[in-house]
Amino acid sequence: MTMKKIKFFMLAAMTLLAGTSFTSCSGDNTDDNEEKYQDIVLQTVKSQKVNNQAILLVAFGSTWPEAFNDFDETVEAYKKEFPGYDVYISFSSAICRNRAAAGEHEEDLGAEKRNYYAPERWLNAFGKVEYADITVQSLQVIPGEEYGRVVNALKDFANNGYNDLRNDYLKNVKIHLGTPLMATGKDDPDDGETDVTKLADELHTIYGDKANEGAMLFMGHGNPDEFDTYSANVRYTQLETALQKKNVNYFVGTVDMMENFKTNVKERMQAAGYTSGKVFCAPLMSIAGDHANNDMAGDDDKWELNDDGEYEETSWKVYFSDPLGGSYDCSGETMIVKGLLSYPAIRQLWINHTHAAQEEDLDWFHSNDGTE
Repeated sequence: MTMKKIKFFMLAAMTLLAGTSFTSCSGDNTDDNEEKYQDIVLQTVKSQKVNNQAILLVAFGSTWPEAFNDFDETVEAYKKEFPGYDVYISFSSAICRNRAAAGEHEEDLGAEKRNYYAPERWLNAFGKVEYADITVQSLQVIPGEEYGRVVNALKDFANNGYNDLRNDYLKNVKIHLGTPLMATGKDDPDDGETDVTKLADELHTIYGDKANEGAMLFMGHGNPDEFDTYSANVRYTQLETALQKKNVNYFVGTVDMMENFKTNVKERMQAAGYTSGKVFCAPLMSIAGDHANNDMAGDDDKWELNDDGEYEETSWKVYFSDPLGGSYDCSGETMIVKGLLSYPAIRQLWINHTHAAQEEDLDWFHSNDGTE
């Protein structure tokens, strides 16, 4: 382990209390640490509460400064769109929360230390100050495993998961859930407008000139098959179909979906007759973090196949420029390292989901003391 990594993990350990969770190696003060962590979040909410309505944005998370900027701009866009609401943002990933609090990219990229608390902690604090109206908006792209965590956090809140909120309050608080960017889709985009077709429209507006010049590839994350909770992986193939209605040079792959790796994308490209020329790549993710900077636009060129038959340690940039990946014109100049949240028109699609969510009050309350 390098000295840089050793220093980072020491920082992560030192900032654990402030960043994500409170655990004890000895196991004798875990409850006290959990209480301290919850109190930090509660005091943060008390200091920021202005309105009686709250919106909690939930992203998977990142530690890259560009991602922090996109998250900041998204919060500000929500404050402008929903002036009667207090707006907060959370990371669902404990690893991202820890690393952001430790300042993973503080020295090399100048990313400041950030605290993005767990969604369940924010919600508990909202209940403690008794917000009358709470909207949770998923910033996920597909309704997969991470979205499932968002749903579960809100359900736990509605059912008094920590057993420290008033049932009278929970019976009357209005709660809403905003769905991911591609919550709906159809295999045939001509069958009607869906989230997938709306996103395809915006992507074509942004990247249409690149598709006219060469192959335009989008790199999504994907769900491992065993976690394909809401049949989310089909959204990628539906998006590719919708985009190819506009230009046959669009392709959509993932870093973690069986049968839709970059090797599979190459097979589809060559089957379609695209065997030479430029290859542009952009992340189909809310922000440009580790996957965009490393898996897509990085310089990794390890050519060992993993158990899934994918060159996992080879970046898209290196793969598509190599003879094994097709010898395309693919380089740093054709990498577009920019997340979806950085585009106002795409960010507005999430905002539209929030408006739609607020039209329905979720009836998820079930008391834990036998009363309704």
